[in-house]
Amino acid sequence: MSESPRMAEGAPAIPLPAALPRALRRIPESAVATLLIALLCGVLVLIIALPLGALLVKSLEAPSGGLAGLDNFRTYFATPTLVGALVNSLTIAGLTVAIVVPLAFGYAYALTRTAMAGKGLLFAAALLPIFAPSLLSGIALTYILGNQGILRGLLMGHSVYGPIGIVVAECLYAFPNALIILVTALSLSDGRLYEAAAAMGTGRLRTFATVTLPGARYGLVSAAFVVFTLVVTDFGIPKVIGGQYSVLATDAYRQVVGQQNFPMGAVVGLLMLVPAVIAFGVDRVIQRRQTSLLSARSVPYEPKPRPGRDRAFLAYALAVAGVIVATYGVAVWASFIRYWPYNLALTLDHYDFAGADADGWSPYWNSLAMAASVAGIGTAVVFCGAYLVEKLKTFAAGRMLAQFLAMLPLAVPGLVLGLGYVFFFNAPWNPLNVLYGTLALLAINTLAHYYTVAHVTASTALKQIDPEFEAVSASLKVPFWRTFTRVSLPICLPTVLELAVYLFVNAMTTVSAVIFLYGADTKLASIAIVHMDEAGTTASAAAMASVIMATALGARLLLALVNRGAVSRLQRWRRREA
Repeated sequence: MSESPRMAEGAPAIPLPAALPRALRRIPESAVATLLIALLCGVLVLIIALPLGALLVKSLEAPSGGLAGLDNFRTYFATPTLVGALVNSLTIAGLTVAIVVPLAFGYAYALTRTAMAGKGLLFAAALLPIFAPSLLSGIALTYILGNQGILRGLLMGHSVYGPIGIVVAECLYAFPNALIILVTALSLSDGRLYEAAAAMGTGRLRTFATVTLPGARYGLVSAAFVVFTLVVTDFGIPKVIGGQYSVLATDAYRQVVGQQNFPMGAVVGLLMLVPAVIAFGVDRVIQRRQTSLLSARSVPYEPKPRPGRDRAFLAYALAVAGVIVATYGVAVWASFIRYWPYNLALTLDHYDFAGADADGWSPYWNSLAMAASVAGIGTAVVFCGAYLVEKLKTFAAGRMLAQFLAMLPLAVPGLVLGLGYVFFFNAPWNPLNVLYGTLALLAINTLAHYYTVAHVTASTALKQIDPEFEAVSASLKVPFWRTFTRVSLPICLPTVLELAVYLFVNAMTTVSAVIFLYGADTKLASIAIVHMDEAGTTASAAAMASVIMATALGARLLLALVNRGAVSRLQRWRRREA
């Protein structure tokens, strides 16, 4: 039986839903599929490819207009302060990788290779920074290690406002991203390898060096590149705690917003793109060389209790989780303090945002509306797009183009994509410039920024569905859209909800991708944090960041409750009765 849903020559047309006009009811299914794939490609070209092309064109323009060619790049590399920002970014990223990856590996090892207690709680604690804007870690450090910080003596006279503060805050911000990758890498282990090593009398250290590390090496490399890219492209932390220490992200912001030098801002954006693209390319090459760690005969590795080891790793995990939770806890606590550190009386005054920002609570409601639209519409676009690419076998060239465009944002920093949106959607010749400064454009930009991870997640879920479903549907002349709504969507419902929460959380916390795109009435909560911090109202900035974090955590909790309730009942068919 063929697995292709394409109709044979002369086969009768499949009627579309009756709600459509009568003239459209007998359009061939293959034509509908081709049209939808072409539409998907058009959307991805519009929201991803064209803005990046506009960024490239802008980098070749002269500040006064006209074509400058490569003169802007020559000017950049001839300016010591600009080159210094590039060197600073690479230095900060390298130091953060050197600190975060070993720490995250030890934490992941504790979660996957020991029998210590409280693994679930410790894993959840380590993921806390994901639910907060990156700025919050920088704000927290100002309360802990700043000029009036409770532990400022730890710096022995050095200032937290500069490379020290950036590195520490970036470590907190990037840690959970590295941890997720390394937990996954260490979880994919064949227990038979360890049984064979024990049977041959191989020592624990040698087993670690010859079995554990080789099995996790690709995860280590991926984690290193992910952390490196996150740090190079982050804007929030250097803006809050960087002081006069320039990095690429703040330089791009300064060129565009401060000096209105858009061509040079485009140059900085493209330079920021280079490390991300290199990291992405190397990671892809390494993943292609990765061999399968599990086979059909593999035995899951189950760590055996060893009191000494388990206690040691529990102490380590508690220390790391304690630092993370305490750091963010201080920021939340400080948002309720009347005047840090002189008057520690509790107050809700800092949550009256009108006193710190003229827009009051409006930025939060804007963020909530934007995040909800990204979660709703974005999830539908991503999942339907993944279905068109993975399950339909028509229009191969279009599906290849859609797959390429869907993967492109993974190598594009948010700030770079935001600059591209400025130059494309704000261009006078573009009829879509009416969108500039609207919540609609902010939502489109956010969806484009996080499209790749959502697409890969949806594609992975769809690949787990046997193609026989589509083959049977084709043989019975059932249109693919009916198979999609009655088979694929119900099976993948948990993944769809996970995508919605992922997009919602990232839309609430994003900063760099939208810093150039908001209008007078569409300022987001994360942007309000930047403005409050610039104005010196740090407590109000911490309060707004705490509200964002509470909202993101609430969305995750709501997903857990839905999964335990309605979704678990709808997915009851997955369980086998004894």
